[in-house]
Amino acid sequence: MDGALRAVDIKVKDGVILSIRPTAAVTPAKLWLLPGVIDDHVHFREPGLTDKADIESESRAAAAGGVTTVMDMPNVVPATTTPNALAEKRALYDKHCHVRYGLFYGITDDNIEEALRIPEEEICGYKVFLGSSTGGMLMNDMEKLKYLLSHTRKVVAIHSEDEDIIRRNREHFLRIHPGDDLGIMFHPMIRSTQACQKATMRALQAFEMVGGNLHICHVTTATELDMIRRVKQGKLPNNAHLTAEACVGHLWFSADDYKILGSLIKVNPAIKSLADRTALRHGLIDGTIDIVATDHAPHLLNEKKGGALKAASGMPSVQYSLLVMLEMMNHGILTLPDIIRLMCENPARRYKLWDRGAIREGMSADFVLVDPHAKTDVERSSILSKCGWSPWEDEMFHHKILTTWVQGVPVWQNS
Repeated sequence: MDGALRAVDIKVKDGVILSIRPTAAVTPAKLWLLPGVIDDHVHFREPGLTDKADIESESRAAAAGGVTTVMDMPNVVPATTTPNALAEKRALYDKHCHVRYGLFYGITDDNIEEALRIPEEEICGYKVFLGSSTGGMLMNDMEKLKYLLSHTRKVVAIHSEDEDIIRRNREHFLRIHPGDDLGIMFHPMIRSTQACQKATMRALQAFEMVGGNLHICHVTTATELDMIRRVKQGKLPNNAHLTAEACVGHLWFSADDYKILGSLIKVNPAIKSLADRTALRHGLIDGTIDIVATDHAPHLLNEKKGGALKAASGMPSVQYSLLVMLEMMNHGILTLPDIIRLMCENPARRYKLWDRGAIREGMSADFVLVDPHAKTDVERSSILSKCGWSPWEDEMFHHKILTTWVQGVPVWQNS
């Protein structure tokens, strides 16, 4: 549809929307049927890291959150950087995933030619870590990035942090505060605005030179938004397509929340200042940010102990991402059409998933049914991610997800 609420009857056959017909209006709307959310940035940890999460548990959490398509990142064990690893991971997804999926192929310093031979239909895109983040993949050679951009039509998604700046910041703060760890408040100073700014600037320069399909993952700073906005407004090569993603954690939390939540909200890139969060929220509305995702990255609670150096980076988000965005709508930050555009329509368009992202005749029956008059208390017993915790624990959201369908089949029903 177009983001507007209407009273309709929908007929589904063989997983496809057969017809949509007006029906008697209900005022106010008792329940909302929305397009299923498409999350283009998850880490479901399988293979190799299944002590903290696996495809079955995390895709079930996704379904409970109204997410009907996920796109999984390659930093697992073994990393998805070879054709064999990709095939093995796809077999696991085919067997265990409750929702629809796509797989990113990881780029290293020496696998680009092999990566370009992967049939396009087998992957949703390539992932490049300009900063090492987690998982040991690092490819910060801009000539190689330009080569990749100019030789594929697939999305090239980048983790944009400069590794040299991060290393220097870490060494600087350890000289001032000797020891084997640093307090969590140092995390956004180590993985700083400058680290993000430099990596994003270099990637954008490469993109402006050769074009291609560049997607900047989890943007965190106002400075990066200004750069992305400038490039989008400029003259680009004919084959150029640039999109930017924000994640719900960076849109909800700010550096002020480290005082209460500590390392539970330690992620890479770091959650930064309140001013950066405000800029990100503005970017949702003015079109600088195209997609809202999660960077769902579960760790066990004992792995989150410590500070800026020792605590693992990443947090589970996929079960509550839609509720977080609906809560922001309640706060007047954005509208329901904005949410559908950012979480459904735009990711479908970006990844050429022409059968989903909206509720229209002929499209896949990927739906989520929301009660806008009920509440959701985030209690530990209701958390479905295998890691068993959430940074939104004890939060009350003013919507409730009732049912999620994938191709007309219910994959989650709230008891």
